Amino acid sequence: MATAPVNRNAGRNRWFAQVGWRHLVGVLGVVFSLFPILFVFSAALNPLGTLSSTELVPTDGVSFGNFGELFERTAFERWFLNSLLIAGLASFISVFLSALAAYAFSRMRFRGRRVGLLSLLLIQMFPQFLAIVAIFLIFGTITELWPEIGFNTPWGLMLLYLGGALGVNTWLMKGFFDTLPRELDESATMDGATHAQVFFRIMLPLVAPILAVTGLLAFISTINEFLMANVFLTDSESKTLAVGMYGMLQGNERNNNFGIFAAATLLTAIPTVLVFQALQRYIVSGLTAGAVKG
Repeated sequence: MATAPVNRNAGRNRWFAQVGWRHLVGVLGVVFSLFPILFVFSAALNPLGTLSSTELVPTDGVSFGNFGELFERTAFERWFLNSLLIAGLASFISVFLSALAAYAFSRMRFRGRRVGLLSLLLIQMFPQFLAIVAIFLIFGTITELWPEIGFNTPWGLMLLYLGGALGVNTWLMKGFFDTLPRELDESATMDGATHAQVFFRIMLPLVAPILAVTGLLAFISTINEFLMANVFLTDSESKTLAVGMYGMLQGNERNNNFGIFAAATLLTAIPTVLVFQALQRYIVSGLTAGAVKG
């Protein structure tokens, strides 16, 4: 009877050494991840709406006044629509172009195929912002000739983003296309199907997981992009969420506008969360299957 507590303690120590410490690390990771989210929630519901008065747990009550001031004092609804339009169309076209390129690199054999793949990978090593001066001069001329796709227009910024559409996404999709058996192409070709019919009717439905993954990544990167958008969008009505929200914290207004900035942050997260939830069932299979072959 005297040895029972010792055995019980030894069992607990053994459980903690093998499994328990993992639970502890997981709990600490969750707490660390939730801290900034709770702080933003608290700031958005803070009736004073300042950074200096924001606490992790609000003690001055809860108010939705920051959300009302956000729509009254800023053009947030316009920024929101601009971001959805640019991110939605740019990500869709980017995924479509990448799928076309990945299908060609995976299924066809032509001169310059390997050089083209390596070139896409090499170009992605240099950020697009390095060419900002040249792009700015080009768009200055475009604005004079075709103002509809120049500065302060969503279509011009969309074209700028599509200039870097091919790259890592093409490599991910090519890896996924490589996992599909070539017998599908051959049997469809023997039945008289063209490359377009094979691509749209057979291949695209089978590669839906990687399309979802690349679409999600493209949407997130586009809606969060700031550097290029800040240079090309100066008019208040044409700004995206990233550029417009940055203006809230400029100068001496950082402390006073922090509440409405936090409210805008919560509303900005809604599209990304909805897209993630809609594509969630494809994400795991899309990320893993594309890495089987290169």
